[in-house]
Amino acid sequence: MNGAENLVRTAVAAGVEVCFANPGTTEMALVAALDGVEGMRAVLGLFEGVCTGAADGYARMADKPALTLTHLGPGFANGIANLHNARRARSPLVNIIGDQATWHLAADAPLTSDIVSLARPVSAWVREVKTAASIAADTAEAIAAARNAPGHVSTLIVPSDCLWSPASGPANPLPVSTPLQVTDDVVRRAAATLRKYGNKAVMFLGGHAMRQRSLAAAGRIAQKTGCRLVCETFPSRIERGAGRPPVEKLPYFPEQALEMLSKYQAIVLAGALPPVAFFGYPNLPSSLIPEGCISETLVTPEHDTMTALEALAYELGAPVADLSVTKQNRPPRPTGKLDSATVGAALAALMPDNCIVMDEAATTGLPFFASSAGAPPHTYLALTGGAIGQGLPCATGAAVACPNRKVIAFQADGSGMYTVQALWTHAREGLNVTTLICNNRRYRILQVELTRAGITEPGRKARSLTSLADPEIGWTSLAKGMGVPAVQVDTAEDLCVQLERALTESGPNLIEMLI
Repeated sequence: MNGAENLVRTAVAAGVEVCFANPGTTEMALVAALDGVEGMRAVLGLFEGVCTGAADGYARMADKPALTLTHLGPGFANGIANLHNARRARSPLVNIIGDQATWHLAADAPLTSDIVSLARPVSAWVREVKTAASIAADTAEAIAAARNAPGHVSTLIVPSDCLWSPASGPANPLPVSTPLQVTDDVVRRAAATLRKYGNKAVMFLGGHAMRQRSLAAAGRIAQKTGCRLVCETFPSRIERGAGRPPVEKLPYFPEQALEMLSKYQAIVLAGALPPVAFFGYPNLPSSLIPEGCISETLVTPEHDTMTALEALAYELGAPVADLSVTKQNRPPRPTGKLDSATVGAALAALMPDNCIVMDEAATTGLPFFASSAGAPPHTYLALTGGAIGQGLPCATGAAVACPNRKVIAFQADGSGMYTVQALWTHAREGLNVTTLICNNRRYRILQVELTRAGITEPGRKARSLTSLADPEIGWTSLAKGMGVPAVQVDTAEDLCVQLERALTESGPNLIEMLI
């Protein structure tokens, strides 16, 4: 047995079942080990950002880590943007990076780089393997570090000679830390705040507060006290739709977020950090908690959110039977031209029960969240870290984690081009993903930001840097070229017909919406 086989056997023993891989020369022993060890699915991504984004989506839905396999520093660097998103989502995942043989590092070959420096900004745990004998123990530690609450990115850098050299055997799984528990005093303080301020209070939800039992408890609390439930602008995962308590998203632009929260005198943080603006704007604060608003923390992301919310509901005497849940109320099928309103309504009108929606639709997707409040129960995933190009890969991982659920990739055209290679993986793996491309042939969000900056009449260069129209990107051709059936629509009626068809078929589909 060699180091590579030990690594894979150790991972399988710890419950890791999937490796999203884009390997190179230094990882050939590990590629062979994936063949030689049962229990690990190998999924090829044609770009490392697809692998890291897929591992994020997998972790969000499976609640356990997958491996990513990338080649040296440059290969890993290609995946960093989606590791930033995974870190913000607090997704557990383990990066395996092949490095030069230990005795070859000093030669400073062309692909040699400082991988540790690349890994640290997006990793909670980083280690360089020193010998084949330590690779199993190092792997077990990497997996345990990733699974420690609330979920972390671990990175293990493995020289090629440590992979091919003989080693004694795999390591046993290591214990994982449990979430922190809140004290009774913290629960009582939060209860006192909600009793005092009632409908002038907001409960701001993040992380595991948006899972089924936690959300049910939050709904009971809102029913009892009259507080408003608001979630992070880009939640890592939220259970929504009929039968779930209604939750609003904090608006993206700081002026709108401040306006929403200015109506309230207290905010209770439940699994979320205090809200801040995405960017610094002139004459606007970084913090989105209005001046004079009381802020009380019930739980941080590191805590056992479900237990804390249920304890708070009990402290408040909130009824077990929550009567405040959303009733099913789909919008009618839209007609007419395609725009953000009709696209959102079409998806909300037709999305199937228990589907997963990965939303990176940017400006076109804004009305969908409200339109789908009364849709059938579904899981909603979003762009947690703001690094675009997460949507298609995240949908990939979600489909691998949940093969029996329909996944809808609600995708803007500009950000979709960052990781368009994910479509090839959808086809290769036969993933149950329907992709809706919002093709408005521009970076609309940048045009909005130009206006917000006071540039109402941008010049030729500014217009060219926000336009995708010259030449136009042919999404149906791109999809078909990577093995995904695709159609193009330009009316709401056509969208409804094609979406209804695609959602009843197994395997991948793409619908290009000309907006």
